[in-house]
Amino acid sequence: MTVYGATNEAGQQRVDVLVVGAGQAGLSAAYHLRRRGFAPHREGVDGGFVVLDANATPGGAWAHRSPSLRMATVHGFHDLPDAELPEPDPEARAREVVPGYFTAYEARHALPVVRPVAVRAVRAESGLPDSRLLVETDRGTWSTRALINATGTWTRPFLPHYPGHFAGRQLHYAEYRGPEEFAGKRVLVVGGGASAIQVLSEVAAVGETVWVTRSEPVYHEGPFTPEYGRAVVAKVEERVRQGLPVRSVVSVTGLGPSVAYRRAQELGALHRRPMFDRLTERGVAWGDEESAVDAIVWATGFRPEVGHLAPLGLRSPGGGIALTGTRATADPRVHLVGYGPSASTIGANRAGRAAVNDLVKLLGDPAKETATAGPAAPETADERPQVPVAV
Repeated sequence: MTVYGATNEAGQQRVDVLVVGAGQAGLSAAYHLRRRGFAPHREGVDGGFVVLDANATPGGAWAHRSPSLRMATVHGFHDLPDAELPEPDPEARAREVVPGYFTAYEARHALPVVRPVAVRAVRAESGLPDSRLLVETDRGTWSTRALINATGTWTRPFLPHYPGHFAGRQLHYAEYRGPEEFAGKRVLVVGGGASAIQVLSEVAAVGETVWVTRSEPVYHEGPFTPEYGRAVVAKVEERVRQGLPVRSVVSVTGLGPSVAYRRAQELGALHRRPMFDRLTERGVAWGDEESAVDAIVWATGFRPEVGHLAPLGLRSPGGGIALTGTRATADPRVHLVGYGPSASTIGANRAGRAAVNDLVKLLGDPAKETATAGPAAPETADERPQVPVAV
């Protein structure tokens, strides 16, 4: 049911729920919207739900990951609701396996994903008793009773500022496409998370690496048990509840015994140095000590993509968007999934379900409304989902 290059010739379209983003969190939310009785939106018909995605094809951020990221080195992946990911070849490219899985999922559950559509701003209607949200896009404006934001972080790579100037190659992890261009070179890797470990594990096999982090890396000994996972999420959740800028879940899980970690360790690439003072023409410097490098890879993380929500005034004095569960504390019509404590594949799944359950309470139960209205017209073969959708 994915629509490519969709236009908005009929003018403003009205839906009950609009989901922004078709990554893991957005697809989970869309699945649960169907499951709870919200109908997929159809052109020219008010109501139901729609998913707007800025990418031209399915896959979310996974489609943009480095070709060198293999399924064996993915930092954890959890199946979408009601669709197990077939056991992949460990050496298969993640940027091919996961988008293929997402493509099949959208088709299997007949999810109304419209792409490519870039959301520019979300504003509140004024002067109306039944207030709605106006979603301005590069393909027209949508009107919705509620919004689920699932835009993730990939489009907002974070580059910290340091004084000085480096004349060599600099790139953020989002631009990293594998170790080939660094063969025989000396590469500085900045960052203490899973992305930095991936880069170190690959580049150290073809060149020389220097690893620097702002603070001592956090190592987690032993398995990532459910109890440990809940403790990690609780830490991130508390910051979000207070309206503070979020920290990613991965940033507080610690570095564990992943395939990439073991490879980097075997290559002797995990000798961490403290953060440098400044950039120089030839590299970086700590006081009077200078280290020459050919390139710098900034594996310094991402920030949430929520700029389009600015007109709603959701930010708290602490600088973040305060949430109660997945609901924006300042506006019950808006939910954020894949944000803060739900910025992991399993967290995104749970957040999608929680957001939809909350919106059913706010908007009413569409399944009950349909039952009251009597039997719906039978679906045609083309309209019927490829598999039954449980209710």
